[in-house]
Amino acid sequence: MRCRKRNWLRAVFFLLLPLVIAGCRPGPRVVVSTRSGAELAFKVEVADTPAKRVLGLQYRNELGDDRGMLFLFPSPAAQSFWMKNTPISLDIIFIGSDLRIAGIVHQAAPFSTASLSVAAPSQFVLEVKGGLSRQKGIETGNAVRFEGISLDSIRG
Repeated sequence: MRCRKRNWLRAVFFLLLPLVIAGCRPGPRVVVSTRSGAELAFKVEVADTPAKRVLGLQYRNELGDDRGMLFLFPSPAAQSFWMKNTPISLDIIFIGSDLRIAGIVHQAAPFSTASLSVAAPSQFVLEVKGGLSRQKGIETGNAVRFEGISLDSIRG
């Protein structure tokens, strides 16, 4: 009886171990290195398909200071965004394929259908809570790195 119980507990342990390990891994993050030397990390949702990119952060009523959405595009281009159906202000950070910030649209107006873009081409776009870029010292030219994000999954 004691052996069966021990074997059962051992089996449960080994079945649950991968779930526990997976739960401890940090989710996808974007880390921005500012000129002052600060490293700002944002936990992100990844928009790597056309459908996810179209939906974006629409219909969201709040976004934490350490949260955001990272849009992945198949190749660098002049990306354009709008705020349709988005009730919160966002900073839209355009990132080149060299992983440097190419430009920022600060505090995009909620619900606006105006086209929002920057002059430089970008392959990635990070959306964060409106006003955070200025507040935290995020600027054009800052280096960016991705953690836990596969660029192999990008779909046109």
